[in-house]
Amino acid sequence: MTISQQLITIGMCVLGTMLTRFLPFLIFSEKRPTPKYVQYLGKALPGAIFGMLVVYCLKNVSLFSGSHGIPEAIAIAVTTGIHFWKRQMLLSIAGGTLCYMFLVQTIF
Repeated sequence: MTISQQLITIGMCVLGTMLTRFLPFLIFSEKRPTPKYVQYLGKALPGAIFGMLVVYCLKNVSLFSGSHGIPEAIAIAVTTGIHFWKRQMLLSIAGGTLCYMFLVQTIF
């Protein structure tokens, strides 16, 4: 890529990022109430996205070969336990990830 193509690419990325960050504040001002469907999506989408991520992460786990999904099941249990204990999403994700990596690298 030439320098001008690189600058255009960076500019388009910046413009796209700024547009997606600021557009909701321009569309939904403080003077008007937020539409009901947007409120519903704000409540429904986080759980749906996490469910989709769990399915995606477990799609290649084979219960009949290898470690039989044991490290994954333990890591999910640790993640769930930490989340119910501390109610901190990043701590839960980090704890589950560290547990899984430890299990895969050392035991299984």
